[in-house]
Amino acid sequence: MNCEEAINYIHSLEKFGIQPGLDKIRALCDSLGNPQKKLKVIHVAGTNGKGSTSTMISNMLIASGYNVGLYISPYVSDFRERIQLNGKMIEKESLSKAVKKVKNAIESILLPQGIQPTEFEALTAAAFVFYAESDCDFVVLEVGLGGRFDATNIIENPLVSVIVSISLDHTAILGDTIEKIAFEKSGIIKKDSVTVSYPFQQDDALGVIKSKCREMNNKLVIPDTSAIIFENEEFDGTSAVYNGIEFELPLAGKHMIYNACTAIEAIRALSAYNINVKDDAIINGIAASSMPARLELICRKPITILDGGHNEGCAEAVEVYINKYFTGRRIIMVSSMMADKDYEAYLSKTASKASVFIASKADVPRALSADELMKTAEKYCKECYSYPDPLKAIEFGKSLCKENDVFFVCGSFYLAGEIRNTLMKF
Repeated sequence: MNCEEAINYIHSLEKFGIQPGLDKIRALCDSLGNPQKKLKVIHVAGTNGKGSTSTMISNMLIASGYNVGLYISPYVSDFRERIQLNGKMIEKESLSKAVKKVKNAIESILLPQGIQPTEFEALTAAAFVFYAESDCDFVVLEVGLGGRFDATNIIENPLVSVIVSISLDHTAILGDTIEKIAFEKSGIIKKDSVTVSYPFQQDDALGVIKSKCREMNNKLVIPDTSAIIFENEEFDGTSAVYNGIEFELPLAGKHMIYNACTAIEAIRALSAYNINVKDDAIINGIAASSMPARLELICRKPITILDGGHNEGCAEAVEVYINKYFTGRRIIMVSSMMADKDYEAYLSKTASKASVFIASKADVPRALSADELMKTAEKYCKECYSYPDPLKAIEFGKSLCKENDVFFVCGSFYLAGEIRNTLMKF
């Protein structure tokens, strides 16, 4: 099995969809010798900010000299982004080897018992195999969906549980209120540990988190926002001081600083296990934390920004960002959304900021048609176009841009993945 075959095998399991519950991942991990039990895990759940917070935690530990695994989703340009070791994607040969072990276990042990793991369960098990064989000192493990019944929640004793910003998303699966979603996310909190929460949770979410921490005898840590000093805020990054630690973050937006403070508190929580990370490692780890498609500056002439995110919380971050840095500038916006998302809530905050809105359609079955996206965007932007082909949408948008305009590509991560490499060549 080569790397392409391994990825194709994982994708072939997509047809089994999302099936909440831990029985199948337990059976799969049992068949593999329970590699997850060899790992020291920082577990990260929430709606918005999981990837950036997880990356910063990982990079701080790497800067301290530890051997660190990072498991995230979604990927933007390369499937192997999802399984990382010391800041680098898993090698093709290592991915093939891990997936082959999982495939063999499924076909020889589980299928005869009528147990069929899903795509995410199989990939999670492969990541556990890889990290155990790599002798990781720590694994920063990002939840795929929810928390309570997510495949990653087979982890029994995380060192720290981290809950980033919670907002409405995946409501058909997780529930239609903030309280219900927070209940699912808080399912990662285990007994006698430490939980760190994003500092600006909605009251309903924070109440659920506090209740779960009391139930599981967890110390709850929330970053002290009064201890944050914003030194310099630019459209391509921010510098700040938090409790005496001065750092520069190459990710834009105040929400990213709050994510950074959440990550710092997660690192500090490790002191409960006599794991002490020096301030220099925290500073260097944050400085190394650039991420694709998170208000990412692609080009300066014209300013070109790429952002992946599909829910109202992501839209609010885009809205705040544009208001702060580009008020009065002409915004040329290209977007694609999934049909099963609340795309109107997203567009009400993003398309309303565009001078020109170009609707497109990512190449996935769940994508909303460009025409339907355009019709919705017309409620919020006077000049709208429909270009179903993402590359033609990008070309058209670029052709409209003048020197002082801002070219903003946002919406689904599927769109970001399709066009990022091309966008960087313009």
